[in-house]
Amino acid sequence: MKRLIKSKNKMLCGVCGGIGEYLNLDPTVIRILWVVLSICGLGTGIIAYIIAAIIIPEV
Repeated sequence: MKRLIKSKNKMLCGVCGGIGEYLNLDPTVIRILWVVLSICGLGTGIIAYIIAAIIIPEV
């Protein structure tokens, strides 16, 4: 069973890198999608990132 953990391939907290590894996608794609969500979603992406950074465990 796969676990969602923060990645060592990190820019800020490792959230996007961890999600990318979990979904077998390039972390850059996840980062771009997260920025689009943050811009189009009126800041919900930023709030979601902060929550994910707190909830997702370190390696």
